[in-house]
Amino acid sequence: MKKRILIPTDFSKNAWNALKYAMELYKREYVEFFIMHTYYLSGYSKENLLSPEPTEKDLKKVQEASEKDMEKLKVQMGYYEENGNHTFHYMSEFGSFFDVLKKTVEKQDIELVIMGTQGETDNKTVILGSNAVNAMEKIRNCPVLAIPSNVLFKDPNEIVFPTSFRTHYKEKELATLVEISRCTNSPIRILHIQKVKNLSKAQLENKALLEKILEAASFTHHTLYDIEINDGVRCFVQSRQSEMIAIVNKKHNFFGSVFSNPMVKELGKHTTVPLLAMHDLRN
Repeated sequence: MKKRILIPTDFSKNAWNALKYAMELYKREYVEFFIMHTYYLSGYSKENLLSPEPTEKDLKKVQEASEKDMEKLKVQMGYYEENGNHTFHYMSEFGSFFDVLKKTVEKQDIELVIMGTQGETDNKTVILGSNAVNAMEKIRNCPVLAIPSNVLFKDPNEIVFPTSFRTHYKEKELATLVEISRCTNSPIRILHIQKVKNLSKAQLENKALLEKILEAASFTHHTLYDIEINDGVRCFVQSRQSEMIAIVNKKHNFFGSVFSNPMVKELGKHTTVPLLAMHDLRN
């Protein structure tokens, strides 16, 4: 069965780069790619009853612009090397980016979203544009892989996976990490930032469970002591020139602390590291 991957585009260079990255990453796999563009009218809001309803003429104008750009993208794709394993669906939809993204993930049973970290209008000094942050935080039923604009595809030398060992992981939650590790032959580096000398009984059990889940891939353990998690991850990645980071998005715990701090922004400013956000399926 083909894997179903959604790639949002705003037709920027960054979005095109993410699309090429996705095709390369899964070049050996059978994949259905859904390439999605959303268009909207500035000033219009479904939530705001006072905002004027868009006229037929206005709607037609933005729809035609979106479809025209999508046709150009199809032509561009025609020059790209064809891969018999891949099929493509092109979608232009009216609505806010996030609403359409969420709806499409559910409707098309999407298994992974791959997107650029910055859109056409995003500030170049911010790693994750607002769309990428929103997707990572709010798309709860499939992982999101964000690709910085300056990253050209190569099989990652390693994938850094920070964990506190406080989470009882499930196989399904980490399936994309194992899959990417296997299809690129990239080892997983399990990174634990330790504050106390010994792991608790629960942590040791979780560690053993994690090893069992990851046994289909190649992995090694690494520990850093007495350092803030954000700094620890950043130092580890920079010193080893690691080429991907994977994290589990726990809504209230580990991941929350990662996102509320500048680690992700800092990484984006100083390195070229794709970031895979998976989800704690109990949320």
